[in-house]
Amino acid sequence: MAVTDAPPVRLWNRNFTLYFTARIMSVLGDTMVPVALAVAMLGLGYGVSGIGYALGAWMGAFALFVVFGGVFADRFHPRPQMIGADVVRAVVQLALAAWIWAGDTPLWFLIGTSLIGGLATAMFQPGLNSLVPQVSTDVQKANGVVRVSQGLATMAGPAIGGVLVATTTPAVAFTVDAATFVISGICLAALRLPAFTVDRSGSMLENLRFGWDDFRSRSWLWAVILIWWVLGVFVWGPITPVGAVSIIGEHGKAAFGYAEAAFGAGSVLGALVAIRIRATRPLLAGGIAMFLFPLMPLAAALTPSIPLLLLGYAVSGLGWAFWGVQWATTIQTQIPADRLNRVSAYEIAGSILAVPLGQVISGPATHLLGVRPLLLLATVMSLGCAIALLLVAPIRRLRAVSP
Repeated sequence: MAVTDAPPVRLWNRNFTLYFTARIMSVLGDTMVPVALAVAMLGLGYGVSGIGYALGAWMGAFALFVVFGGVFADRFHPRPQMIGADVVRAVVQLALAAWIWAGDTPLWFLIGTSLIGGLATAMFQPGLNSLVPQVSTDVQKANGVVRVSQGLATMAGPAIGGVLVATTTPAVAFTVDAATFVISGICLAALRLPAFTVDRSGSMLENLRFGWDDFRSRSWLWAVILIWWVLGVFVWGPITPVGAVSIIGEHGKAAFGYAEAAFGAGSVLGALVAIRIRATRPLLAGGIAMFLFPLMPLAAALTPSIPLLLLGYAVSGLGWAFWGVQWATTIQTQIPADRLNRVSAYEIAGSILAVPLGQVISGPATHLLGVRPLLLLATVMSLGCAIALLLVAPIRRLRAVSP
């Protein structure tokens, strides 16, 4: 596996700066929503079940409609679709803020706005991949920088939301959240993009089928998604609720927050490493880095001293982020621009659908197996997924190409 240092390229041009700002504002907005929504629903007396219904509505709408978002983005253009999604998300958050200020917000309204928010995000998300090659002259470096900042924003979003709901009210948090989507939309509208090839031939169903055929024709792509289904069910689904029970039970509530922050810090470091290393076989390099990932469920299972716990989470985040940069760059460079949105939509849907399934079964599995055995099983399964990435020939042999 040959690697080379990245050639010096000017990354921070006008377009990339605007895209970068839009993407970070969107991540901040998305990660603030669950905190503000949870506090609001608990304050209104809807309890844990109400939170589950609302978040489930968001995830369900996103998972079901993201493939349509990909087709629309290829059929027209991703930018106006993403701007429209930002407008809808901003209006939804402002409506939530207004009704919460007024008091007695009904459960149906909270669930309905969550569903609309998930649908809007499904229209927004597919275009993120196709815009990167249009706003950057160095796709891998751009993905690395975005991954670094995304890790920071993922840590900052819940923290900002928590501070706002603790010091003010959920209504203020929803108002600030709406502002992040407004900034994102303004930045996207200010982009100066080259001509974008669109495909308006065929019906919606024909375009969905075309995207599916393109997706399944790439053995390296669907092979990774199959591996990700295993990872989603056995690792990403249970790791947060079950890991939280394990760590909090041993070290207290603060320790779990520290561990999540350590994972984010490791992700930043992993992305910085990925900016510098150019692998001729990017998925092979990413697969090797994924051997670091099992340290997170292992640390959660063993609950060692706080320093070792944080180290395990940080090293795991490093491996995960390095893989993420290689994967995003591969998607953006291997798939033609005129079909990238719809193929990315199938990739996104395939990647996330297994996670809620893992979350649903984690409760019964904990009662059946116990907390520590379930986390040790997650460790073994994540190690098996890393091995599978290296054993599957189309993944291992795929060579890097220029965008």
